[in-house]
Amino acid sequence: MRIAHFGHSCVLVELHGKKVLFDPGTFSHGFEGITGLDAIAVTHQHPDHIDPNRIQALLDNNPNARLFSDPQTAQLREEPWEPVHAGNVITLGDLQITGGGGRHAVIHPEIPVIDNTVFQLGTPDDPAQLVHPGDSLWVPPVPVGVLAIPASAPWMRISEAVDYLRAVSPRTAFPIHFGIIHPDAQPIYFTRLSEMRPTETQFTVIPPETQKDL
Repeated sequence: MRIAHFGHSCVLVELHGKKVLFDPGTFSHGFEGITGLDAIAVTHQHPDHIDPNRIQALLDNNPNARLFSDPQTAQLREEPWEPVHAGNVITLGDLQITGGGGRHAVIHPEIPVIDNTVFQLGTPDDPAQLVHPGDSLWVPPVPVGVLAIPASAPWMRISEAVDYLRAVSPRTAFPIHFGIIHPDAQPIYFTRLSEMRPTETQFTVIPPETQKDL
């Protein structure tokens, strides 16, 4: 698969002949000009995962893209977003999309917990070739090829990120959700994840607006 990172949680995945863009949010950049998308997937409603001021430009440039989101975002938005619940399976040509998780990680007990859909891309025989968890630490029940792992968040400690990486134990992991970290401090998080990863996991960083074959 080919992956391009547009900052924070915004990731473009090309897999099985389809192009899927995840979480075009406020801390991401350059996604408005992307064309030729088969799908746009939003894990949850927070603006760092769907920018209300720039999403329309992306939709205008991709009028034929299917729109997938967590159920609450589908209710809140005027566009025809298709709600994806945990356990839902969607066929997009040769690509299978499977919903997982369902709830956002707890930020604070006094803050209501919202929907968060974990998106798994793959095939019927290998459904989690790529996993984008959004703002959650949900562990898929099947082997994972590539994991987009949150590096830092208001709802997470670095120890939780390490434990999540170990629990999933993917073939490859790359960090997302680090738009809230000063660039000079990002290597602190990346180094910790790299040094404490499972021995069978390769850890790689995809610089913003660049792409890698994984």
